Amino acid sequence: MIKLAIIGTRGIPNNYGGFEQAAEYLALGLIKKGYEVTVYNSHTHPYQEKEWKGVKIIHAQDPEGKIGTVGQFVYDFNCIMDIRKRDYDIILQLGYTSSSVWGNLVPDKYILTTNMDGLEWRRTKFSKPVQQFLKQAEKLAVKHSNYLIADSIGIQDYLQDKYKVGSVFIPYGAHLFDDPDLSELQPYGLTPYQYSMLIARLEPENSIDIILKGVAESGVDKPFLVVGKHETKYGAYLKEKYAEFPNIRFVGGIYSLRTLNNLRYYSNLYFHGHTVGGTNPSLLEAMSSDSLICANDNPFNRYVLGDDALYFTTHTEVAEHLKSVNKSEERYQRLIEENRTKIDEIYRWDRIIEQYANHFEEIYNRKYQLKKDLA
Repeated sequence: MIKLAIIGTRGIPNNYGGFEQAAEYLALGLIKKGYEVTVYNSHTHPYQEKEWKGVKIIHAQDPEGKIGTVGQFVYDFNCIMDIRKRDYDIILQLGYTSSSVWGNLVPDKYILTTNMDGLEWRRTKFSKPVQQFLKQAEKLAVKHSNYLIADSIGIQDYLQDKYKVGSVFIPYGAHLFDDPDLSELQPYGLTPYQYSMLIARLEPENSIDIILKGVAESGVDKPFLVVGKHETKYGAYLKEKYAEFPNIRFVGGIYSLRTLNNLRYYSNLYFHGHTVGGTNPSLLEAMSSDSLICANDNPFNRYVLGDDALYFTTHTEVAEHLKSVNKSEERYQRLIEENRTKIDEIYRWDRIIEQYANHFEEIYNRKYQLKKDLA
């Protein structure tokens, strides 16, 4: 039985984001395959028990709420120091931003495999010094990890080109959405297919301003939903800039996956403006919920969507799509169906769990075969 520990997230059950969702699905799936799985949780996580559905939970001290971002580094340090006291075969590290600086503290007896996430240092929300630090953190993650996981072919190519290292490609996952419910639109006063939307953190690298400038320029007065926490400096800037356009609705963060899936399902156009990262979870969820996607034209999005989406680089292109696209047309329905097929054949969670299991078993067997060879 392989003993696996998962670090790098705020913990499970998920109440935060993409890596937490991945940790939850992976832990439950691997338990069913006979693994012994431990997930490290922040001590502030609302779930305080020591086990969840057969997964062992260890709570580590996390001072982020008291001291800010630097607390993430302390939390990761505390997780790794606890790992040193225990008996695991494999450590799965999800991301590296605040953990790779402690990579030399992971005992050599463990196999450390790291999901490299996206190119964090490219995020424009970070200052130049922070971007430089993140480049070093990425370098340390490559140095200290025994194996690397890339959730995008683009990330895999980058790791090979930049560091001359191989990685295993295992994308993020999603579940097909097959249970639409019109009542989910009622709180927002929406009519099916008579609105468009985006879901994202309100940050510059997610093309929010470009998209909203296109909405404003289009003259289309149908509702446009901006789903994401807007109580930030950048959110305030966007709300002030587009205050004269009542059809642009900043509805805040929505954390019910069912509600999000229905909003995506019944939208006319779904805009995905992300420019940084690998296989973005929200993009897969849009594909799985019958969204007609209009994505920022960059390699990461094209690796996933191929020709089965509309693309934009400028606000003018956004405006043209809003004025001309009707989701019900047959040519667009074909794109939607092709994306559903991709989810089923490539990105379905049970397939992703199987790929992780294959990876773990390969690296576990490789280590113990080497021990036999050296004996």
